[in-house]
Amino acid sequence: MKLGEKQMLTVVKKVKFGVYLGDDRQHVLLPEKQAPPDIEVGDPIEVFLYKDSDDRWIATTKEPRLVLGKLAVLEVADTNNMGAFLNWGLEKDLFLPFREQTVKVRKGDQCLVSLYIDKSERLCATMKVYPLLQTDSPYKKDDKVTGMIYDTSDNFGLFVAVDNRYSARIPKKEVFGTLHVGEMIHARVTDVKEDGKLDLSVREKIPEQMDKDAEVILEVIREYGGILPFTDKADPDRIRQEFGMSKAAFKRALGRLLKQKKLEIKGEEIRLK
Repeated sequence: MKLGEKQMLTVVKKVKFGVYLGDDRQHVLLPEKQAPPDIEVGDPIEVFLYKDSDDRWIATTKEPRLVLGKLAVLEVADTNNMGAFLNWGLEKDLFLPFREQTVKVRKGDQCLVSLYIDKSERLCATMKVYPLLQTDSPYKKDDKVTGMIYDTSDNFGLFVAVDNRYSARIPKKEVFGTLHVGEMIHARVTDVKEDGKLDLSVREKIPEQMDKDAEVILEVIREYGGILPFTDKADPDRIRQEFGMSKAAFKRALGRLLKQKKLEIKGEEIRLK
């Protein structure tokens, strides 16, 4: 019998509170409320095996949202000083230890996790899903994809599981705005590496993105009362903080707005016309 997996087991004994499955050497209880009313000794039945609150093996015919070797997005049902508990469709919530969190999660958060068996032979969740991600995606450069951010790195950017199964990242230079772990994103493939991993951008190709950036610039300047107290000579970090774009993207969109005579530069200010 295998913990954390769906498997076919045989009924070896019927009792008042359910049926026992397995063989002469090992058996596990399938509670009465989970057992079909007409089940008999010798019948096969597909079940999932996990441990109850007392660490006893137990079988269920319910469909768990996560099994060993797979990935799933689960919601945080609760937290305590040791970790978090995830709703995975069974009576006992799935434990996510602090050490297995790529960021600290809170009740109501969504997180991409896989299942593992800890040193105490208990099923637990981990957000460190990189080893299970595939590198044989069907996507090509400029394809549009959807995925969840599952980890972050100050040096390399944000790591994304496209379709919750393919390995991808948003390089640091492409990280803008308030993207965070647990967020589902829509992105564009900018490169397919030799090893099959994907590079992504949440921004459009330059011509399409320039129009969007121009609208952002106009909106921010309106929030400043029509006068922005700095120009495209400002520090790149300030531009990124105010507009959520690189200095190069800001200058491209600003140039378009100046050409369209929607803005003008006066001294150290940019003004609406």
